[in-house]
Amino acid sequence: MLETIIILYSIYTFMKVYISLMQIGYINEEKRKTPVLMSSDKYLTAGNYAVANGKLGLVTTFVDYLMFIWWVFVGFAGLSSFVQVDNNILQAVLFLFGFIAVNFVVGLPFELYQKFKIDEDFGFNKMTIKMYLLDTIKSSLLFFVIGGAIFALLAWIISSFESWWLWGFVTVFTIAILANVLMPTFMALFNKFTPIEEGELKDEISKLMEQVGLKNDGIFIMDASKRDGRLNAFFGGLGKSKRVVLFDTLVEKLNNKELLAVLGHELGHFTHGDIWKNIGLMGLLLFIAFYLFGHLPDTLFLQMGVSPSAGVQIAMLMLLLPLLSFVFTPFMSAVSRHNEYAADEFGSKMGGKENLVSALMKLVTENKSFPKSHPLVIFFYYTHPPVLERLKELGFDASNTIMGEEVKEVGLPTDGIFAYMDKDDK
Repeated sequence: MLETIIILYSIYTFMKVYISLMQIGYINEEKRKTPVLMSSDKYLTAGNYAVANGKLGLVTTFVDYLMFIWWVFVGFAGLSSFVQVDNNILQAVLFLFGFIAVNFVVGLPFELYQKFKIDEDFGFNKMTIKMYLLDTIKSSLLFFVIGGAIFALLAWIISSFESWWLWGFVTVFTIAILANVLMPTFMALFNKFTPIEEGELKDEISKLMEQVGLKNDGIFIMDASKRDGRLNAFFGGLGKSKRVVLFDTLVEKLNNKELLAVLGHELGHFTHGDIWKNIGLMGLLLFIAFYLFGHLPDTLFLQMGVSPSAGVQIAMLMLLLPLLSFVFTPFMSAVSRHNEYAADEFGSKMGGKENLVSALMKLVTENKSFPKSHPLVIFFYYTHPPVLERLKELGFDASNTIMGEEVKEVGLPTDGIFAYMDKDDK
């Protein structure tokens, strides 16, 4: 059984590496061709950013594979011998803390390189080392409290029920839904939320929400710019009452009409019930994962030199979940891309097609999103259609549009990150 799992994980890793290599080669070739949506310098910069991320992804994929091999041959047995306490639930919690701590330490250099080298070089990272340390301490304390409680609950379920995989699924699925509802509350521990000022924008957002039967539970601007330069926004809550959170970067870069078109797109997701579809797909994936990994034979654990204790079984589930997720990814991505097209159509009707087009063009440039990708990457990973296809569906053919020459037409700024992107590529 262990040999089968290793073969499957090896195939999974090979496919990830192959897709990444295809993407890197594709972008290296495309970035030197005639640019679209951006001037030549900006287009090259966006391509270089995508390649840099792709190369780092290759390294982390290889390290993840080595860690998987280490865990199943040495790690689980060594950690089990190290964590020896009489209480089964406490032993499971300590084992899982150790499992996650080792993975965190191994992955830390890559996270730091991503944030303080790649993102720093390309003008995204605004975070200082001090801020990073404070965020890490806060998130670690939060994890020890909440994560420890969840691990203890799952360990108790495994120890108490023969069909533990079913009750484990129900528990984790319920927690995932609650986490979605409570996300703005958790984010408030790391960011400052300022109520939007009274005025036209607030009134227009409230009107948009009323049109689709939602109640405004507060509109806030989040100080995202102190950590990152990307643009984003989200709605919080599962019921009719929604909290709107706008990144300050988004408010700064988009005019009111464009911002309303973007929010109209997001409201399209709620109107079409996309959030429930996503929850359903997530639930299906979790159910299959718990069923499969809850029926792993005891011989597998004996081959790894451990007993099938609660901590080891949960860790094994966490270790193998990316493998199962990869199998489901193309289907889930295809559903998501379909939903995005529908939300674009909805947003264009609510906020104006030309405003959504302008907003999308700003977003792709501000976020340094290279507008092209290898078909395999789109098939597997793209939850949003390529921006060129989205614009085409909105009636705007951007295949020959160079942003630097179209700034006045679409109202794009020429300062800030655009000025940075005009610098020579290094």
